[in-house]
Amino acid sequence: MTKFAFIIHPIDLGDITKRFKILNVLPGRVTEGIVRRFPVYKASEIRGVISPFAETEGWFVLCPLTSRQMLELPEDYVLGRIIEAGKLAEKLGADIVGLGAMTAVVGDAGITVAKNLNIPVTTGNSYTVAMALEGTKKAAEYMGIELAQAEAVVIGATGSIGSVCARMLAGEVGELTLVARTRPSLERLAYQILHENGVAVRLATEAKDALLRADIVITVTSSVDTLIEPQDLKPGAVVCDVARPRDVSVQVASERPDVLVIEGGVVEVPGDVQFNFNFGFPPKTSYACMAETMILALEGKCENYSLGRELTVSRVKEIQHLGAKHGFKIAGMRSFERALTTEDIMRVREHAKSFTRNP
Repeated sequence: MTKFAFIIHPIDLGDITKRFKILNVLPGRVTEGIVRRFPVYKASEIRGVISPFAETEGWFVLCPLTSRQMLELPEDYVLGRIIEAGKLAEKLGADIVGLGAMTAVVGDAGITVAKNLNIPVTTGNSYTVAMALEGTKKAAEYMGIELAQAEAVVIGATGSIGSVCARMLAGEVGELTLVARTRPSLERLAYQILHENGVAVRLATEAKDALLRADIVITVTSSVDTLIEPQDLKPGAVVCDVARPRDVSVQVASERPDVLVIEGGVVEVPGDVQFNFNFGFPPKTSYACMAETMILALEGKCENYSLGRELTVSRVKEIQHLGAKHGFKIAGMRSFERALTTEDIMRVREHAKSFTRNP
């Protein structure tokens, strides 16, 4: 049996104080300073991942740095802690290891980590792209948005996930705007899309104006702060938030009942999987990045898979095919950690219609 491990970390201070309540009495920076000195450790054993063709098992390995620390501490130090977690995965018996959340973003997006381990590494980003696009298209269909006529925006477009999302969306939507902080990177991506698809796209370094026009938004930045507020969005818009920490403010849920915000990349895992760790999802579901690691283990495809800033469309399509083969599928719609029913979505659609009739 091919086995896997997946490296996780506390997204924010709340993830730490939930587990170590005594730390609630300390200032946040003090808590972070204490926890960063914790050793990496095995957070849980994962059992019961069974497809029609194979089975696998593995481990969650925790690297004790928050998202903010991943970005603010010296890069060499952060990479060292991630590599330390990867070494523990090796000792546990993993044949491949996946990088979760910000561990997939730091430095060169997994390349240095892979060079320092004796087992292959993946960020899970290829399957994240596949599931984000699939979920977004399904949500747009529910909301009555015609993809070919829609205005779409990709925020964080020059990142590894955002760039492939943009390239794959470009030929399917009516208008596409790419948003990122640096203009030269945007221009290179726009040229690539023009060369591949014959499609000219709009570019922006600020999201606000583009968001007000957008029917469809995919947001996937590495920001530790929210970027999208209630007033930023068009009535009836679909927003797929792939980022962790979230790019969309939780206030959108309460103040904009006319907007559909979905979590990107939530999938059902085949078999009677037991994660033995609560990361906020219903039983037998996981993030797509976690799922990619499991899919590769089930397939016995132990190789560096989704690494670096340049993902390929061919790998996105390949992992989507392998996921379907092994019984992985999108896990319905979720919004701010809550499952959405068809009735919930229809209410959003009706609110959007009402808002349009009575601005």
